[in-house]
Order: sequence, then C-alpha cells, then structure tokens
Amino acid sequence: MNENAQSSGDQPKVLILTPVKNAERYLARYVELIEALDWPASRLSLGMLDSDSKDGTEARLYELEARMRKCADRVTLKKRDFGFHMPDAIPRWAPAFQVARRTVLARARNHLLFAALDNEDWVLWIDVDIVDYPPDAIQRLLAAERDILQPHCVLEHGGPTFDQNGWIDHGKRTLHDMRGSSDPVRMDSVGGSMLFVRADLHRDGLVFPPYKYGVESNAIRDPHPLWGKGEIETEGLAMMARDMGHQCWGLPDFEILHHSS
Repeated sequence: MNENAQSSGDQPKVLILTPVKNAERYLARYVELIEALDWPASRLSLGMLDSDSKDGTEARLYELEARMRKCADRVTLKKRDFGFHMPDAIPRWAPAFQVARRTVLARARNHLLFAALDNEDWVLWIDVDIVDYPPDAIQRLLAAERDILQPHCVLEHGGPTFDQNGWIDHGKRTLHDMRGSSDPVRMDSVGGSMLFVRADLHRDGLVFPPYKYGVESNAIRDPHPLWGKGEIETEGLAMMARDMGHQCWGLPDFEILHHSS
C-alpha cells in the first residue's frame, strides 16, 4: 500500500475474506498481493479460515500474521475442520465430488463471514490461489457501483474464463463471451475467485447455501426458470440474491489470474 492511500481515511471499509485448505504454497503470494493494494490499511480488514488442511497451512498463516497486520486494521484467523477430504489423486473439480466439496466450502465461507464481519461497508472474497490482480482492484470494483460484482478470472490474459461458476443463460455463456464491455454485465450466477459484495446484503441474510437452494423446500414445486434444479455455494448465493431483489454483475474486461495448476 502506498503512503497516500494509508493517509486517507474517507474511503469505505473493506473486509477481505479467504477460506483456505492445503494452501501453504499460495500464501506468500496471497500476502504480497494484499500488501500491494492501493488502499488505506486503516480501512482494510482481513479474515481467513483454515479447514481440513493436511499441509502446513495453519502454521504458515501465523508466520505471515505480522505482515498481514501491517496491511490491515484488523486480522481474523480462524480454524474450523469439517472432516471432508478429497481422495488422493482426484482433482478438486471431479464431478462426482462437486456437491460434497462445495457444500463444505459454503459452510466454510459462512463460518468465516460470521466470525470476521464487523463494521465494514464491503466484503471482498478472494480465493487464495489467485496469483495476480491490480493494486487498484478495490477502486475499480467500487467504481462500478454494483452491490454484487465479480471480475473475470482467467489463467492467462485474454484466455477463456476459468471460474465457470459465473454465467448467464443456464450456464451457456460466461464472461469470456461478453468481452469488449467496459461496463458491468448482468450475471445469473457468480463465482467466488474474487467476489465483491455490499456488506449489508450479508447482514440482511445473503449467505452461501450449503444445499441446493431453490429446490430443497416443500414450498417450491417447479424448477426455477433461471437456475433449474437449484444451486449451492456461490451459484446459490446468486439465486438467493435474486430472490432478495438484488442483481449480480460481472466485469468481462477486468481480469484476475488464477494459479494454473
């Protein structure tokens, strides 16, 4: 953070939240990117929750804590295990494990949100394996003036969308199909690689459903016209937001980079 940013005190308060699991190798770069943000430390808070890690994630978090506290006014580090482990040699995106994996991820996000949210104006969700985004990321997200907003997560600049949880038209189109728009575009669903949410929406009850929101209710008889048979985690959040009267948005030309493995 530059000195000019640190000396300013009139910006909104932003809480960066990141659930982590077996993330030891990503944490140094994660903290470097936080340190590079052009945002006042006095207006920034950080929260991280480690769950079910088998590597040195928890120890590494506490090793980096001092650096994180120089970047932010408040840092919350939590540990909460859910007892879920992917089988060895099975990638996390394997279809057979998606519902179980994302159910636990939704629970982790909610536990972290409830533990860390205080008086902030915005919540910025950032996955730990995002390896590059610009120092002015918060300014660019605020400038869009939307309550729920995601940038475009890719593996390389100009490449196809990596975060497939952000889509429109029943998943037929992603932000890659909407490139060339400097303005926000409407999204039916959002991903969580980086997600900007007005904090009051979370306070109003907007969470990450750890179940298929939209069908697992006796009051719902027909599939939702946008989502079909219900969605969980970030996609479920988008569905819940719509039911609460809020639109989700994306920025096709604002790219952030995800780790390639």
